[in-house]
Amino acid sequence: MEAKQDIKTPKQWAQAMCDSMMEAFAPEELPPARRWHYHQGVFLCGMEMLAEHTGDHRYDAYIRGYVDDLVDEHGNFYFARDELDAIQAGLLLFRLRERTGLPKYRLAADKLRSLFHTLNRTAEGGYWHKDKYPYQMWLDGLYMSGVFAMKYANDFGEPALREEALRQESLMRKQMHDHRTGLLYHAWDESRQMPWADARSGCSPEFWGRSIGWYALALAEFLELLPAESESYGIVAATQRELIHSLIRYQDRASGLWYQVVDKGHLPDNWLETSCSCLFVYAIAKAIRQGVVGGECLDAVKKGYAGLIGRLRADERGMPALPDICIGTSAGDYDNYVTRPTSANDLHGVGAFVMACVEVDRLQALFDN
Repeated sequence: MEAKQDIKTPKQWAQAMCDSMMEAFAPEELPPARRWHYHQGVFLCGMEMLAEHTGDHRYDAYIRGYVDDLVDEHGNFYFARDELDAIQAGLLLFRLRERTGLPKYRLAADKLRSLFHTLNRTAEGGYWHKDKYPYQMWLDGLYMSGVFAMKYANDFGEPALREEALRQESLMRKQMHDHRTGLLYHAWDESRQMPWADARSGCSPEFWGRSIGWYALALAEFLELLPAESESYGIVAATQRELIHSLIRYQDRASGLWYQVVDKGHLPDNWLETSCSCLFVYAIAKAIRQGVVGGECLDAVKKGYAGLIGRLRADERGMPALPDICIGTSAGDYDNYVTRPTSANDLHGVGAFVMACVEVDRLQALFDN
């Protein structure tokens, strides 16, 4: 069944998707229910962008409902203390503190900030993605922890934490960037012990779409948080520019989307994945608005956005559903990625879809020309 056809603008699609999820789940029931988790965090960060874009306080109230169910008045809450993923939902604390003035949100943010003191590291100081993945850096980690570090540094005057986030990005780029394609491998194992690790480089063998999407999303947010005149801004902007031009080369011309394994669209068992496509549309659209890339990239945004809207279907309530979202995925070989199950309206994809729609809506004047 086709999704609603009376919706015309990117903002309206973002609103319809958020409203659909709000109707389906109380904030504390967002899956996995009653957990401080990046799945909910990614979706609610998209909703937060929509709230800022529209001024609709229903969305702020819903976000607060999720956080307040888990964080008590003293800033206490349960979260995993051995992984970068646990930090991501902390991005929601900054706007809540600003809007309410309640100290508990700062106290909770302080607890997450303290994780950076205890995380295990590689020999060069790179954060292990999780303790159960020793000596491994994953691209995902830059968004899961780096953007929080940047925001915390800016809000609470800790420039050393900003520099640490930038150092983590530089280590990922050093170890995982591929000069031939301009893409980045999903993961790097310093110990070379994982079955997927290349004996020479330590990298996993494939360019997984969503991991690159998290990295591009993080770079986009870094550029919002860095002083435009700083040397660091120039480095991040140049990194994002190269990545975006590389991604556009691998965009599927027929659908406007990107493949699960980004550079192997020619293989018959590879498939077009929507969450990474959303993240790429967001990053490219934002880079245009930031002046990182120019109008030469606008067609990629238009095709990507149209491809995503064309993929939407209606659920049994007549509300939009985004299919072909890869479930959570560890690093591995080609077969690992192309055989992963998919779902519709997994929060990975819903949050990324809302982000993409909001950013495309900001570019609407360019779209109309």
